[in-house]
Amino acid sequence: MDNSFAYSNMEEALDRVGFGLSTELVAQILQRLRFEEKLAFRFFTWAGHQENYAHEPSVFNEMIDILSTTKYKIKQFQIVCDMLDYMKRHNKNNVPVEVLLTILRQYCEKYLTHVHKFAKKKRIRVKTQPEINAFNLLLDALCKCSLVVDAEGMFKRVKRKVKPDANTYNILFFGWCRVRNPKRAMKVLEEMIEMGLTPDNFTYSAAIDSFCRAGMVTDAVELFEFMRLSGSTLSSPTAKNYVIMIVALIKNDRMEECFKYLEHMISSGCLPDVTTYKELIEGMCMAGKVDVAYKFLQQMGSKGYPPDIVTYNCFLKVLCDNKHSDEALRLFGIMVEAGCMPSVQTYNMLISMYFEMGDPDGATETWHKMDKNGCAQDIDSYCVMIEGLFGCNKVEEACCLLEEVVNRRMKLPYRKFDIFLTQLSNLGDLRAIHRLSEHMRQFYNPAMARRFALNEKRKNTSLRGK
Repeated sequence: MDNSFAYSNMEEALDRVGFGLSTELVAQILQRLRFEEKLAFRFFTWAGHQENYAHEPSVFNEMIDILSTTKYKIKQFQIVCDMLDYMKRHNKNNVPVEVLLTILRQYCEKYLTHVHKFAKKKRIRVKTQPEINAFNLLLDALCKCSLVVDAEGMFKRVKRKVKPDANTYNILFFGWCRVRNPKRAMKVLEEMIEMGLTPDNFTYSAAIDSFCRAGMVTDAVELFEFMRLSGSTLSSPTAKNYVIMIVALIKNDRMEECFKYLEHMISSGCLPDVTTYKELIEGMCMAGKVDVAYKFLQQMGSKGYPPDIVTYNCFLKVLCDNKHSDEALRLFGIMVEAGCMPSVQTYNMLISMYFEMGDPDGATETWHKMDKNGCAQDIDSYCVMIEGLFGCNKVEEACCLLEEVVNRRMKLPYRKFDIFLTQLSNLGDLRAIHRLSEHMRQFYNPAMARRFALNEKRKNTSLRGK
């Protein structure tokens, strides 16, 4: 389990343990991994390659049963089940190519014919062989189980009889990226281009991300430059690609190149959206380069793209989450000076940060500042404030705000309502409990309350944890 991540070599770790396999032991491990279908199949495949051991029908039955009940049942793993069933019935170590193609064709006829019927109805000519669709699903299933070596071995056996398409190469490429082997992924990419198939932006993005995660930033820069200067229209860099490269360069203290890409990104009009902006700022702050983040804000403004409230809130959230209180307040001041009025979300983040830092006075001051600046508190503001006050034993103030919630007929989220009831129960304030319960009854009926309680119970006693 400790070596079950895609980038960990679980098989090598199992080899080092050096224990002998038996049918009973393999069956017991598969039963233990019943609700971890990908990991179970990965272990099953490793066990099948061990010397002095061969899978018995009972083990095949166990594996087929696990894959047949998975959420991937119809889409992917049913093909794997058909292959395992053939191996079990014919005492085979692997499936012959002709039989594999037959299984793929049967699967395609059973599950994928609606695609071809639709194409025929709309008079669309489908150029791909029907089996390639099923084969791609099989490769995808293997790669998602981190069995990329097995997937590529199967690909080499079949590619002379079934012509691979761009999706086939993409699946293998992503598979190697998944197990953090970018050099092998690049060989797949080169073969793809040699076959006359054009990689799209998503393919390049996966490669760059894989290189950066593996610490191969120089290789990532080379690929990004090729993508930016020599790639096709489909592969031109997006804000996401720029963000991945910039954050990687910052972490490796290559600041000159970082600013060069920031300049390229802004000048090309390829500005980050909310998600990518948050990733960019978070990467800068985590690397301790908060000043670089401020410089980026200034550059955006000088290029005619002044940051708005959403941009500032993204930056502020990163600072608050990392408890950089001084920088958060500094940013708040810059925001106000720039004429960008803080939103209710801005104040909520600051209040939450103050409570997490054990400064209830700062939170209270911010709360009053909202009134002063004409920013009306929403239910999230009340929840953050009440929970924080209870947490620092300012019970009277918390109860006063709860009374305000009732008087203003505001609807509390059920989870918060449950938390506040617990706090009032600990205080023994029956009047407040009754008043809050009566208020919430207009929003939540008893059936919903029971459903919430059952859901919480299921989370605590989930089958996967047994």
